[in-house]
Amino acid sequence: MKKILPLFMIAILFSCQNTAQVNSKQQAVINAEPIEVPLKDGKARAYFASGCFWCVEAIYESVKGVEESISGYSGGHTKNPTYEASNTGKTGHAEAVEIIYDPNAVSFETLVDVYFASQNVTQVNGQGNDRGSQYRSIIFYQNEAQKQIILKKKEALAKKLGAKIAAEVYPFQKFWIAEDYHQNYERLHPDNSYIRNVSIPRLNRFKSKFPKKLLKGYHN
Repeated sequence: MKKILPLFMIAILFSCQNTAQVNSKQQAVINAEPIEVPLKDGKARAYFASGCFWCVEAIYESVKGVEESISGYSGGHTKNPTYEASNTGKTGHAEAVEIIYDPNAVSFETLVDVYFASQNVTQVNGQGNDRGSQYRSIIFYQNEAQKQIILKKKEALAKKLGAKIAAEVYPFQKFWIAEDYHQNYERLHPDNSYIRNVSIPRLNRFKSKFPKKLLKGYHN
């Protein structure tokens, strides 16, 4: 699935404007009013884009209070996006995850902390060798309170690092579930070379620096 782009292709990607992120349809998504997803059976939902969803799915499922992480697409202006279509960079969508969690066990604020602790926060349009607008970092908010949590944490992190934080902040509109073969990919394909060389190391880097009391498998 994931391939290392030749250097000349990377140069082309960064030398050209990304039309998926600047056209009028995409701007309408960015300027829209957020849609709030109601609780279902006491569980809340949150949405994040942070590079390959195979990696992000496993990271969030290691956090206490997270019931499930679903891979999909969000942030774009087309309906029913597919993996192939999103990879063109023309749909505006990014690979994203839907986090189903117990708000009594883990807060949205902590989920944002997980987000920033599990990626290269300064890399624009990608994570590692996964490059392109479909791999860009986006945090989605569903109401003003969530938006302020995101903006304050992003500002504090930028100040701490003395660098610009790449994550975009979008009003949540809709999450499109990815194809079945993408779901639980790390768990179902532990011997895949991408999983061994990229996903698992990224998960382990996150777990090594995040408070152990907030991770599954550890006790307070």
